Amino acid sequence: MGHRSSIPLYWRLQKSKYNLVGTKCKTCGKLYFPPRQLCSECRRKGEIEDFSFSGKGEIISFTVIRAAPEGFEKYTPYAIALIKLEEGEVISGQIVGDVTKVEEGKKVKSVFRRMHEDGKDGVIFYGVKFQLVG
Repeated sequence: MGHRSSIPLYWRLQKSKYNLVGTKCKTCGKLYFPPRQLCSECRRKGEIEDFSFSGKGEIISFTVIRAAPEGFEKYTPYAIALIKLEEGEVISGQIVGDVTKVEEGKKVKSVFRRMHEDGKDGVIFYGVKFQLVG
């Protein structure tokens, strides 16, 4: 039997996985993705609130996966990139589309896509990936 995901964990992370919702410290303005409960700058003095990232950014580094881990073989080749969002945070994400067009410096935007499924008859999981702009 293949990998089985934790459905309760996936539901708890739904805001960040579906909508790029992180957090912001209202005290110092620092942004976090994934979300945090405590500001690393202000510590307990910081007041944390949800923050919606735009989903727009630029590729700063990437790699193309040609030999995928078990369960992801059918998706190869695919690109994984470090993306600097407009708001300044750097996150990792999969780039959808033609991997030969992925380059450092290219602009991307977030899109909602199928992530994976738990076997042939298992739960299908969705989330945010990135698509080249222009």
